Amino acid sequence: MTPEIIDIHPHIISADTEHYPIAPQHGHRSKWSATRPVTFEQMIAEMDEAGVAKAAIVHSSTTYGHNNSYVADSVARYPKRFTGVYSFNLLAPDALQTFDYWLARGMGGIRLFTGGATHQGDASWLVDPATFPIWQRCAEIGMTMAVQTTPDGLSMVAELAQGFPAVKIALDHCARPGLEDGPPYARCAALFELAKYDNVYMKITPRTFDLAQAAPGGADAFFATLVEVFGADHLAFGSNYPASAGPLKKLIDQGRACFASLTEQERAWIWAGTAKKLYPVLAD
Repeated sequence: MTPEIIDIHPHIISADTEHYPIAPQHGHRSKWSATRPVTFEQMIAEMDEAGVAKAAIVHSSTTYGHNNSYVADSVARYPKRFTGVYSFNLLAPDALQTFDYWLARGMGGIRLFTGGATHQGDASWLVDPATFPIWQRCAEIGMTMAVQTTPDGLSMVAELAQGFPAVKIALDHCARPGLEDGPPYARCAALFELAKYDNVYMKITPRTFDLAQAAPGGADAFFATLVEVFGADHLAFGSNYPASAGPLKKLIDQGRACFASLTEQERAWIWAGTAKKLYPVLAD
C-alpha cells in the first residue's frame, strides 16, 4: 500500500525578482536558491510526479528575509493543497500586528530561523521574553512553531516546550543530530530528552537520511530508535527540496529506503499523519 505523503519542508523561489526581490536575512543568499531554484509551478509538477498530495511550504529566509509574499501568493492559489510556514521578526515592537497580517495571508505555521549555511549567530533571542506574546498567540490558536537549531540550542527548545506546552514545536532536520558513534547514540542524549515534552516533534529531512545512512547501524537502526523514543506520531517528513538536491522523487525514494524496516502504521504517521497534527489545514 502506498501511503499518503505530505511534505512539511519544501521551499519555492520565484523567477520574478521584480515582484519578489532578493533580500536575504543577514545579507547572505543561500547558494541553493541561486543555483537550483524551483518555482511554485515547478514544485507542483514535481509533487505530482513524486506522489506528494499536499505541502506546508517553508519560506526561504536566506532568499527573501522576512518578506513572505511569494509563499503567501502561492498558497492563496491552492489553499486546500498548501499552507505556508512564514518567518518574521518576533522581537519587533509590532510583531503581533505582523502576525495578524501574515495570518490573513495563509500562514499556517511560523519558522524561527536561528541560522543556517549562510549565517551562524547568537540564537539566545529564542528565549527572549519579548517573543513570548507570539508564543502565547500560537497557543491560543493552535499554530505550530518550526525551529531551526543545532544541538547547542536544545536547552532553549526544552525551556520553550515547558513554558508553552500548548504550542507544538517541530525541530528542523531533527536538530542535526550527531550519529557518528552509532547505537545507542550517546551524542543524542539531549535530543532524546525532549521526548518527555509531548509538544515536541521531529522533522525528518534528507539531511537526516544522509546522517543516518552514513552512521554505524545505518538508517534502520536510527529510525527504529527515533520511533521508539518519540513515537511515530511525533515524526514528520519534510523534503527540504530544493535546498536538498532533487529531483523530489529521488528524495521520496530515499525516505522509503530509510523507513523500510518500520511498520506500515509507523510509516503512515511519518509520511502524512503527523503533518496533519502539525498543520490541521492540510487534514481536510
